[in-house]
Amino acid sequence: MRAAAFAILIAVACAGTARAQADAGKAKPRNVLFLIADDLNNRLGCYGDPLVKSPNIDRLAAGAVRFDRAYCQFPLCSPSRTSLLTGRRPNDTRILTNPRAGTQPSDYTGTPHFREFVADTITLPQLFRQHGYFVARVGKLYHYGVPGQIGTDGLDDPKSWDKVVNPRGRDKIDEAKIFSLAAGGLGGTLSWLAAEGRDAEQTDGIGATEAIKLMEAQKGKPFFLAVGFYRPHTPYVAPKSYFDLYPAAKIPLPHVPADHWAAGPAPAFASHKKEHEKLDDRLRREAIQGYLASISFMDAQVGRVLDALTRLGLANDTIVVFTSDHGYLLGEHGLWQKQSLFEESARVPLLIRSPGAAGNGKTSPRTVELVDLYPTLADLCVLPAPQYLAGASLRPLLENPQAVWKRPAFTQVQRGTFPGHSVRNERWRYTEWDRGGKGVELYDHAADPQEMKNLAAVPQHAAVVTELKSLARQNWPAAGDIAPTAVAPKKK
Repeated sequence: MRAAAFAILIAVACAGTARAQADAGKAKPRNVLFLIADDLNNRLGCYGDPLVKSPNIDRLAAGAVRFDRAYCQFPLCSPSRTSLLTGRRPNDTRILTNPRAGTQPSDYTGTPHFREFVADTITLPQLFRQHGYFVARVGKLYHYGVPGQIGTDGLDDPKSWDKVVNPRGRDKIDEAKIFSLAAGGLGGTLSWLAAEGRDAEQTDGIGATEAIKLMEAQKGKPFFLAVGFYRPHTPYVAPKSYFDLYPAAKIPLPHVPADHWAAGPAPAFASHKKEHEKLDDRLRREAIQGYLASISFMDAQVGRVLDALTRLGLANDTIVVFTSDHGYLLGEHGLWQKQSLFEESARVPLLIRSPGAAGNGKTSPRTVELVDLYPTLADLCVLPAPQYLAGASLRPLLENPQAVWKRPAFTQVQRGTFPGHSVRNERWRYTEWDRGGKGVELYDHAADPQEMKNLAAVPQHAAVVTELKSLARQNWPAAGDIAPTAVAPKKK
């Protein structure tokens, strides 16, 4: 009897262990809340900016790993976003320009789609969709155009989403009131408006509301929710109260040496410098005021979404990412906006809060890239990432932000028919134009974080140049260089 009873106890214990193992294997999937701003540089309180008021993003940073050296792959909206969402570098996606803007479908004719070059791609949201997640986007993820424009379907990617929401707010309706440095160029030139009305009437306010509705509807089900805010992208439109946070007369301007452009190389200064020449100091301050106001407005909408995540009891089960598609220049180097390989244009904010990660609340000085986000989220959610991904999972740095990490960051742009290539590690930035034929730059961030002194020709740094040039050649072999006029292959 005793032996029989003992056998029964063993059987019950084994059955309990088996059930526990099965339950462990069926752990509740983690949600992903992916927040991305448009044209946001690192001017945030959590990155040490003394002027910008960003309390909600700062609050997220306090409980996340903040990456100090995160970089985009191409400082222009469509190439960067395509690279991030596919996990491939721009020379693989072949998307090196923005689509032509317009208001009619014909304006988009001939704009290639990344799937015409890399048809086998499984995008980041598509991976989650394939594994049972509800996957939605609100606002701008791919570069489908500004709110209210036609051409959305052709420039988006239907395979990536179960649901899309394209908010369109008062900022579109009030476009005639916006001051612009160039008539008719609101999305491509410096322009701003201290708007009337409430946050909720603006496109990003509507986007935040729609994102909250989706979280409420999906509570209890695994979701990948991507929320793309339009601000602070030009036109810098925000309710007037946000402009009041930054009196224009008190805004400092960056110092640009008189001979800075003449020192070259010329391609380094070829982006948006004409705007600088059109601005006097008053307009420069007003432009910066509009940009900073737009950051604070966007931050408030981020706060609404984060508050809802907590209110719904989802924070402990949701990975939160906050980043931008690329950085932005506000007069540094006498340049504005993007498409530059200087630090302000290539660097992005990156915050990742993975529930329970040991590194939360800490800062990582390691050099990381936006292409690392795809393998990171796949790793954290235990999904099989494609083998072709260019990046690496940041999970080790989420556990130990100081962990050994020897990967550099690669950023590129186009200047007409030739490329600019830049390699960044924790100390140095190395840049070459047309594979060095039109100029080379080397900056020591330990001594020159503003990148004002080009050391490429200094003999004592020749070994550094050789090392970083070798990394550039590995990432951009000659056979991989392509022209910006590349068109999609003809369909058979």
